[in-house]
Amino acid sequence: MWPEFIALLSATGWAADAILVRKGARTSNIYAAALISFIITAILLWTIVLLFFPLHLLWTPATIYFVLSGLIQPFLTRLLHYIGLTRLGVARSGSLRGAGPLFAVLIAVTFLGERPNLFVYGGTLLTMAGVWFILYRGEGGAEWRLFDVIFPLAASFVAAISQNLRKMGLLLLPNPFVGGAITTTTSLTLYLISICVTGKFRLVRPDRASLPYFVPSAFVAAAAQFLVFLALTTGDVSTVVPLINTTPFFSVLFSAIFLRDLEQVTSKLFSGSILLVTGVVLITIR
Repeated sequence: MWPEFIALLSATGWAADAILVRKGARTSNIYAAALISFIITAILLWTIVLLFFPLHLLWTPATIYFVLSGLIQPFLTRLLHYIGLTRLGVARSGSLRGAGPLFAVLIAVTFLGERPNLFVYGGTLLTMAGVWFILYRGEGGAEWRLFDVIFPLAASFVAAISQNLRKMGLLLLPNPFVGGAITTTTSLTLYLISICVTGKFRLVRPDRASLPYFVPSAFVAAAAQFLVFLALTTGDVSTVVPLINTTPFFSVLFSAIFLRDLEQVTSKLFSGSILLVTGVVLITIR
């Protein structure tokens, strides 16, 4: 039960992070939020690693898996996720972000030749129904483009790949602090390189009014990131990842409470998040 609880706690943290980023993005942009998040997470994890663990743990066969994971997550997934938050809102984007298990099943069936049971197919159908409800355009709803849906769905797809890479690394070196530090540092390095190459230094300069939201969100994201690694260290991917993907439920709940001035949580959006999470649970039963 311990890994399951950790995974749910991580899901709650990611939803809280999304709320804070959404509020801060009113006066700044998500690129600044991502940079602050990467830096604070890296500093916290490296401080713990350098104080409490031998440095030879950084040079093990597990390192390659952590580096590969860091090349796509959190660097790519967090950027895609934050872009989705600003374009679709926390409730809608956060719900679509939870479609990871659906992609995991599609990948397994297509490339690994797996033959899932009826629970998985039923969960997949519920997940797809949930996505349809979430994307439903009701009268009076916020304006958004269908193209914007790509960002949270892409974040979900990439995350499904990354979580498996992390698990492979943790099987070789079951240390969530070292794994998290290497992964986050890889993402931070890649992010800084992309900024230098594109010359978009202006984008990563946060507005002063956004700091009361971006800085706390970075600490929340750091905690949620560590909890993901801790859950993967102590539990199975098939159990932990779907529970982490219950974030949509918390995203919709927190949006209804804290973002009333920015977003409207409709009944169809709420129903869609419930269907999606139910589908995730059924997929887990496999």
